[in-house]
Amino acid sequence: MAKNAVVEITLDPELHAEFLAAAKAENRAAGEIVSDLVRDYVEQQHVSPEYASFLESKVAVARQSIAAGKGRSNEAVEATFAALRKKIENGGL
Repeated sequence: MAKNAVVEITLDPELHAEFLAAAKAENRAAGEIVSDLVRDYVEQQHVSPEYASFLESKVAVARQSIAAGKGRSNEAVEATFAALRKKIENGGL
């Protein structure tokens, strides 16, 4: 496999100019920055099997709770936390 691959991207001229200026200010090659960004993006997309399993079970429990009528609406949750924030702002809690 080749050591490097070529990727072509299209940017609007203003973003391109700002990107090149930012790269120059850091004394880094634009390609190096793009490689770092792509590497970070790819790493973020990997989900460990353990975490995926944990998340699936958490969602299943939440769905069962909602089906059993134990869920709360977003409005109710927001109201609860708005009251807590107000209490904290007033020196309570």
